[in-house]
Amino acid sequence: MKRRDLLRGTGLAAVAAGLAACGAREGGSAGTASDVRLSWKMVTSWPANLPGLGTGAALLGEMITRASGGRLRVRVYGAGELVPAFEVFDAVSRGTAEMGHTASYYWKGKAAAAPFFCAIPFGFNAQEMNGWLYEGGGLALWRELYAQFGLVPFPAGNTGVQMAGWFNRELRSLADLRGLKMRIPGLGGEVMAKVGATPVNLPGAEIFTALQSGAIDACEWVGPYNDLAFGLHRVAKFYYYPGWQEPGPTLECMVNKTAFEALPDDLKHIVETCCRAVNDAMLAEYTARNQQALDQLVREHNVQLRRLPDDVIAALRRASEETLEAMAAADPFVRRVYDSQRAFRAQAQAWHAISEEAYYAARR
Repeated sequence: MKRRDLLRGTGLAAVAAGLAACGAREGGSAGTASDVRLSWKMVTSWPANLPGLGTGAALLGEMITRASGGRLRVRVYGAGELVPAFEVFDAVSRGTAEMGHTASYYWKGKAAAAPFFCAIPFGFNAQEMNGWLYEGGGLALWRELYAQFGLVPFPAGNTGVQMAGWFNRELRSLADLRGLKMRIPGLGGEVMAKVGATPVNLPGAEIFTALQSGAIDACEWVGPYNDLAFGLHRVAKFYYYPGWQEPGPTLECMVNKTAFEALPDDLKHIVETCCRAVNDAMLAEYTARNQQALDQLVREHNVQLRRLPDDVIAALRRASEETLEAMAAADPFVRRVYDSQRAFRAQAQAWHAISEEAYYAARR
């Protein structure tokens, strides 16, 4: 789908036009500079044309450019085009690029709390994550954490609940995970290690070859929409759910703090508003496309769809709780973030029991 069509299809053209008009009207007011003309680079952790992730980053760059009336032009680079996928954080922090589109769980080695702002095992779904970030204090904590690196983060996409992954053999019990080499990043990888697997961290573009060559036995990537595009069904046939490791991963747009603070107020507002619009648009796209892709995988490619065995889910849940609690005990900031999430989760879960969950049960 062309980016222009995506803008039209999601209604974001109207948002962009409204922001552009707003900027034009406010051009002479305090905090704006209508003659500002800037060109920014956005580096990403995704292949440039990857549906959802790569195209979502491209959409964000296009929206900012259009909404600003061309005053802030953003050129988007896919993984490896300007910097490697796992060097986005450093590139934006140093100012090599002004923006990056990526996932915060890649940066645990830089800040232990970083994964909590993307996804943690058995954590928030997309709806809960957005609630916590925008209304539960999560975004303030995130910005406090990233300030030390000269970065300003924004939520900028969500895939919804992902899949548990692709396996080259059937899982019948927990014993089948022991010794298994699996591409799985972030805290999910640490949890898999606790139950006996060997986690491997690879950029998305390297997954197919690694699985095909036998360098790994299994992988998780995103879900049907992206996994079909990567052709993962050609190198593994067993496809497992639920996505315990990434139940509602928020993608981030990180902006170099110096560059962001130098913007006029109206351009700051445009960047923030476009990030929020893309955050909503990406979730809508995945909600619309995942089942279509899953039907194709199962019906046309004979993929074997499986639920993780109960003993595997139970072991992963226990290992997740142990991993998260150990992190919180070792790092005061992680403790603050984890406690904030647990408090918000209890509130959201209580409401969802009589709203979302009750409605799903009634609708059946």
